[in-house]
Amino acid sequence: MLNAVGLIIILLCVFGSFLMSGGNMEVILHALPHEMMAIAGAAVGAFVLGNSMGAVKQTWAGIVRVFKGSRWTEKDFRDLLTVMFTLIATFRKEGGSGIEKHIDAPAQSPVFQRFPRILADNGLVEFICDYLRMMTVNFEDPHQLAEAMEGDIERHHEEELIPQHAIQMMADGLPALGIVAAVLGVIKTMSSIDQPTEILGAMIGGALVGTFLGVLLAYCLVGPIAQKLLQIVDSDLKPYLIVKTAIVGHAQGQPPEIAVELARRMTPSAYAPSFTELEAALDEVKGELNAPRAAA
Repeated sequence: MLNAVGLIIILLCVFGSFLMSGGNMEVILHALPHEMMAIAGAAVGAFVLGNSMGAVKQTWAGIVRVFKGSRWTEKDFRDLLTVMFTLIATFRKEGGSGIEKHIDAPAQSPVFQRFPRILADNGLVEFICDYLRMMTVNFEDPHQLAEAMEGDIERHHEEELIPQHAIQMMADGLPALGIVAAVLGVIKTMSSIDQPTEILGAMIGGALVGTFLGVLLAYCLVGPIAQKLLQIVDSDLKPYLIVKTAIVGHAQGQPPEIAVELARRMTPSAYAPSFTELEAALDEVKGELNAPRAAA
């Protein structure tokens, strides 16, 4: 919805100001099809030429992602903190043998099944399980663990940014492609130099539509899409930092409550649950974890 509102504002203000100043939309509409064909066609062709098939597919998925927005909500971050608390508390209470049933088959784990939106994020679940699994084989040095996790997060971030870089490069090239289209229009005009002034004026105006479209598309459509995708990618990286903070805190010997509280402080401010809200969410989990011991 917000994307549509922004696009409507752009179109209304740009073309509205043109009409209010006495501009003739007929010139733009007449030149629009062939100028757009030259600019958009060249941009898409250069994009395909300059990227691998994998990057092309990622970019299409990235554009869809822009219009869907970030998938993480305040509830999702609270659920992730709850998952990390449950896994770390289980690890501390039952050891490696107790945690293996959750990390070897997360789809069958009641911990993950309780939060299907977390389970649906395959990359994040794999990240959690891999590092908890490494801790079961005594890879527990906090410094080495933090360094390894940072390396994985950086690699993941770079891969996620591939479509953003491709879209930004297209945005950077669009003004120049607009000039290419305008130059073609000027060449066409010069070949008709013997025509009346009225005709030549319309042809020059049509040629300048190319420059106009190139700049408009670059700074009012493609560039903002690239910027928004960057924001979404950065936002969707936060869960990995939360997981890293919780696991490293556990490796440092912190109690599960402290490890998760440190992780909570890594949550974006707009989505972070308060200390009280997180404590309330963890109370039920604590009861379930302590139930077997109480029964015993």
